[in-house]
Amino acid sequence: MSTAPAYVVDDLVARDIDAYLDSHQHKTMLRFITCGSVDDGKSTLIGRLLYDSKMIFEDQLAALESDSRKQGTQGGEIDFALLVDGLAAEREQGITIDVAYRFFNTEKRKFIVADCPGHEQYTRNMVTGASTADLAVILIDARKGVLTQTRRHSYLCHLIGIRNIVLAVNKMDLVGYDQATFDTIVADYAAFAESIGIAGFTALPISGFKGDNITARSPNMPWYHGPTLVEHLETVEVLASVDADKPFRMPVQWVNRPHLDFRGFSGLIATGRVAVGDKVRVLPSGKTSAVTRIVTLDGDLPQAVAGQSVTLCFADEIDCSRGDVIAAAEQPPEAADQFEATLVWLDDAALRVGRGYWLKLGTQTGSATVQQPKYVVNVNTLEQLAAKTLDLNAIGVAELTTDRPIVFEPYADNRTLGGFILIDKLTNATVAAGMLHFSLRRAQNVHWQAVDVGREAHAALKEQKPAVLWFTGLSGSGKSTIANLVEKRLHALGRHTFLLDGDNVRHGLNKDLGFTEADRIENIRRVGEVAKLMTDAGLIVLTAFISPFRAEREMVRAMLPAGEFVEVFVDTPFAEAERRDVKGLYKKARAGLLKNFTGIDSPYERPEAPEVRIDTTVTTPEQAAEQIVDLLLRRA
Repeated sequence: MSTAPAYVVDDLVARDIDAYLDSHQHKTMLRFITCGSVDDGKSTLIGRLLYDSKMIFEDQLAALESDSRKQGTQGGEIDFALLVDGLAAEREQGITIDVAYRFFNTEKRKFIVADCPGHEQYTRNMVTGASTADLAVILIDARKGVLTQTRRHSYLCHLIGIRNIVLAVNKMDLVGYDQATFDTIVADYAAFAESIGIAGFTALPISGFKGDNITARSPNMPWYHGPTLVEHLETVEVLASVDADKPFRMPVQWVNRPHLDFRGFSGLIATGRVAVGDKVRVLPSGKTSAVTRIVTLDGDLPQAVAGQSVTLCFADEIDCSRGDVIAAAEQPPEAADQFEATLVWLDDAALRVGRGYWLKLGTQTGSATVQQPKYVVNVNTLEQLAAKTLDLNAIGVAELTTDRPIVFEPYADNRTLGGFILIDKLTNATVAAGMLHFSLRRAQNVHWQAVDVGREAHAALKEQKPAVLWFTGLSGSGKSTIANLVEKRLHALGRHTFLLDGDNVRHGLNKDLGFTEADRIENIRRVGEVAKLMTDAGLIVLTAFISPFRAEREMVRAMLPAGEFVEVFVDTPFAEAERRDVKGLYKKARAGLLKNFTGIDSPYERPEAPEVRIDTTVTTPEQAAEQIVDLLLRRA
């Protein structure tokens, strides 16, 4: 069967194809999502929009009718949900588990719609779809009213910054098109919406299956006098037009230098507008210049606005690279390294407090650690509940610290410079979506104090190269024994050393910490910072800690200059370490008297590429110490 459309899109196509393409090119774009509880009819509604807007073709229509007959729909009516349930696995399960994107257009506007899953366990997918949307269509089954997922998705949409909310009370045909039912649902939703700060919404009574009030007014509901869904979608204000009135911001994606006479900085304008001659400031450096050219693939422009991808050329040769932000010189955003933020946790594994995650905000990337949440939000009651971590789909507020200044604006003002994701450094999985509230006052008041006597001077005075020998292994593996022997040999050679032992540190610096995963992460972070300060003093530092997690060992490695971190894996089989049980800890753990014990009810992640590996089943402590000292002297 031919794939030609079974209709004429517009008479203008036949009369003047160039004019049609030009009009199509200049249509505004609206991105929106459909969300709500399970089986509220999201896929059916999108299928109806595609069908009524003539965005399907003859072969698709024939296949759709055939599938509908197989599904046994009444009277041979089309099952519009079959248009958008995109994955075979989803059809087999009878649910939507991923975000399905569809594209359609009307005479007035182009649309991208995201069909988001309704099940709570796929909240992370819904957040993905909502992150770039201008509008949310929240569906409610007229037979069921406002449900838990209705409230959850409404809360998330408002949290993410979607201000255009459409309450689509669907399946009105199944309640006899009853106005009282519609009015009751709208009143219930209005009370909830006001409690979470939704200033206003547009309520429509519809039937996605029958097509009532989708593209044409329904004769079945003469009591409704508002717009149809498509009429509302065609006229609502899009985000780009709002962003154009804000101060100019453009995150730099890359430096464009095709030849020696040209140097430009390319990116997508997030907010505001820029013109040739405008004064701009590059952050975080703060350097200023003026725009001399605005270059695009279609030629130079006198000015550009939010939503356009451009390359800017400057009057001065100032430092600017990927991750920097070009802004209006007189209205620059802030740069800080400590923030309060709302996090939506998206990973099956819970937040590990104090662990380093990659933070991506716009084109900026840095390492970030998250503190224990201040609270999590119960979206049903809006209670703020105490929590030690964040689990899958949890929404919480916490403080986070980055390893470098991040150029930002509050998410409420700028979604590009206020929204971020967190990525697990080991798995590269996106674990959270976040929205920055503000920088912490202490971040603005604390500055690095320059000193005249630096680490090089300290090391030169001691005539040695600083280093951290990081001994890791199971309890009872022999870390402290070998580290002690290494320090004795180095001391005999006239080297300046200091040994940080796990048990000793917990008597003082870290006596407030327990053995939960979060406390272990904080334990290693503090020890890493102390070891770094000691290397700044020119010392060779030895640390003997189980340090069971690779991420924290890598965090300490990243604190130090290249080559100064030496990971020593004291490799003792678990059975042998338990057999030794010098401190009786394994026995207590087996008896249930010692929780979170490494190797029994808490994992140990073996080093993948340590500088030194000591197999204690074939190497004596004395041999191990000799091997480590020889390596250290060679590296020095």
